[in-house]
Amino acid sequence: MTMNWRNTFVGISVSMSLAAPVTAAADDIIDAPEVTIATAAEQQGFYLRGDIGYAPWSGEGDPSYRTYDAGTGTYGNVPFNGDRFGEPLSASLGVGYQINDMFRADVTGDYFNGRFEGESALASPCAGEGAGTNCGVGTNADVTAYGLMANAYADLGTLAGFTPYVGAGLGATNLRFSSVSQTSSCIDALGVCSGAAAGAASYEGYDSWRFTYALMAGVSYDVTDRLKLDLGYRYSHIGSGEMFGFGAESIAGASGAKGLDDGLGRHELRAGLRLSIW
Repeated sequence: MTMNWRNTFVGISVSMSLAAPVTAAADDIIDAPEVTIATAAEQQGFYLRGDIGYAPWSGEGDPSYRTYDAGTGTYGNVPFNGDRFGEPLSASLGVGYQINDMFRADVTGDYFNGRFEGESALASPCAGEGAGTNCGVGTNADVTAYGLMANAYADLGTLAGFTPYVGAGLGATNLRFSSVSQTSSCIDALGVCSGAAAGAASYEGYDSWRFTYALMAGVSYDVTDRLKLDLGYRYSHIGSGEMFGFGAESIAGASGAKGLDDGLGRHELRAGLRLSIW
C-alpha cells in the first residue's frame, strides 16, 4: 500500500515537470507577434483623391491625312510613316465612395497635354520640284485632353497596411488639336532637287469628345487611418476622331476633315493619395 502511494507521487511529479516546458512554449506562442490579414476597408464613406501619371508607352493606331486633287475632285489618303504623342505627363482629381469592405467607386477629371509629331512621304514631287523626286512631309500640333471618368474598384484585402486592387472605368475625353503645321521638303533621289526652301502650310485643329475606357491595377498603403498612398498602372484607350481640317484646298472644293487619327492608347504609371472624409 505504501509502495503504491509512493509510485503515484513520483508519477505526478514527473508529469508536472514535463508539462512545465509545454506550458511555457504555449505562452511563447500566445505572446508571439501577430500578422493580421484584414479586409480592405473598415468603414464606409466618401474620399478625395489626386493622382499624377507618366505614360512612357502610347499607341497611336494608324493616323493619316487626306490629299485633294482640284483637277479631278478626288481625294487620296496618306498614312504617317512615323508618329508619336510626346510629353507624357498627366494629372487627375476626383471624389469617391467606399461602398463596403471590398468595393469602391469614384469619378475623376483627367488632364494631359502633349505634342503630336508625324512624318510621311509622297511618291509625287513637292510643288515646284521636278520628276524623279519625292516629297517628305512633317506634321506637328499641340494636343490637350480633358477627360471625365467613372471608375469602380475591387480591394483584395489588406496585409500589413498594403491593399492590392483591380479596377475599370468608362467615360469620355475631349481631345483638342491646336493649329496644325505641315512642312514639305524635297527628297532628292536622283540629284535633281532645286534646293528651294521647304514649303509650309497650316490647318485649323479640331476638338471632339471621344469614348474612353480604362483598366487599372495597383496597391495602396495606409499612411494613416484616413490617408492612403496609391501606386498603380492604368491602360486607357481614347476613341478615334478628326484631327484637323483642310486649309487652302477648301477654296478649291475640298471638304470634311483632312487629318484623321485612329485613337490613342496610353500605358501609365500612376501615383496618388486618397483621403477619407467621412
